[in-house]
Amino acid sequence: MSDTPASPFTIEHETSDTKGRYVVELNGAEAEMTYSKAGDSMIIIDSTAVPDAMRGQKVGVALVAQAVGDARSSGKKVMPLCPFAKAQFARHPEWRDVLA
Repeated sequence: MSDTPASPFTIEHETSDTKGRYVVELNGAEAEMTYSKAGDSMIIIDSTAVPDAMRGQKVGVALVAQAVGDARSSGKKVMPLCPFAKAQFARHPEWRDVLA
């Protein structure tokens, strides 16, 4: 499988013992995708939030793609509970290898 393409945005990854988030800051606005850790082998995408100022720039897709790439490189699976993330998995069949 090929890796997901590099994002045109700078995506920061913050993590704790049980949760994490991917963040893009652009022109004073912040978009984020949050997840919960389910053991050592899976993450559950809880929410994707993109402010109106960033809409149409594919920031949300970039956040989910980053999580997919990170999951793939670390051997984890992804369960997209967030409706946006779930829709992106449906649109990107190349991500199915990490789908829980």
